[in-house]
Amino acid sequence: MNKRIQNTYRPDYVSPPGETLQETLDALGMSQAAFAQRTGRPKKTINEIIRGKATITPETALQFEKVLGLSASFWMRRESNYREALARQQEQLALAKQADILKRFPLREMKRRGFLPTTASPVQQLDLLLKFFGVASAEQLRSYCEPQPAFSFRKAHNHNPAAAAAWLRIGESEAQRMPCAAYDEEKFQAALRQVRTLTLEAPEVFQPQMARLCANAGVAVVFVREFPGAGISGATRWLKVDKAMVQLSLRYKTDDQLWFTFFHEAAHVLLHGRSEVFIENEVMIGQKEDQANRFAADWLIPPAQLAVFVTAAGKHFSKAQIREFAQQLGIAPGIVVGRLQHEGCLPRTHCNDLKRKLIWAV
Repeated sequence: MNKRIQNTYRPDYVSPPGETLQETLDALGMSQAAFAQRTGRPKKTINEIIRGKATITPETALQFEKVLGLSASFWMRRESNYREALARQQEQLALAKQADILKRFPLREMKRRGFLPTTASPVQQLDLLLKFFGVASAEQLRSYCEPQPAFSFRKAHNHNPAAAAAWLRIGESEAQRMPCAAYDEEKFQAALRQVRTLTLEAPEVFQPQMARLCANAGVAVVFVREFPGAGISGATRWLKVDKAMVQLSLRYKTDDQLWFTFFHEAAHVLLHGRSEVFIENEVMIGQKEDQANRFAADWLIPPAQLAVFVTAAGKHFSKAQIREFAQQLGIAPGIVVGRLQHEGCLPRTHCNDLKRKLIWAV
């Protein structure tokens, strides 16, 4: 999304085209009655146009052109600009009455990241927020605070739907701009096999490579820093019939969580409907979420190999054993730690130093 949203200056006072008409008549020394007679229009109509109560139609503009020498396009532009200005004034009044909705959105953080200007009145902020979301009114914006079924997910603790909506909107906009090939299931599966090998790499290496590999298979992968209260680790949706998107927040800040979330989202792309939207938080439940969880777990660590490792190690797992097993699998050791902890084979307080901490560069 273009972060450089700017205010456009528009004067508070916009004169009706009738003022220009009266000035022109005064300059010519022509009365309204004489002008009405020349144009074939009732004097009342001319007076109402001058007072801004009647509009200048294309037919009237052509008549003005013949009598006054100013082109019909000039009069139509004046009329159009005036009516637009009136509509904007009415909209500003309406927005001022609904500016309380701003309290629901993470405006301070959106400004800090450059998605909104730092200096703007509440009405200007609301106007820019409408443009950010691509909606026409505050009523439609409220729908993001009360997500519709396509974007709904179970409410988590301290969850803020408006913050979640802002996070999703940023990802959607970035993914839409990302060039991708048409989606191909076989190519995406091949891409996932290559992405799995990237778990050993540093973020500056794996992030661009996984984005490129997935884009070549028709899936846009975007990383968007989480907003406070959003409570989302990942999301999946189809932008169009041949382009999917996977959005990641780096919410849990460790490599095991990141990679599990990515492959979980990849499962939604491969296994589930293109009309569905999947948004992941701490209360993910349902058959499709269970399928995605199993896919991610088994893709990263095949169950047969895990069973052999757990049996051989018994009840105690040393860091050396975990590193050796991870090396055999060709994945980062932190992923093994996370899986063992999830399966209850390893206390959640043990071996966490094998997990790689991930932070945003800026």
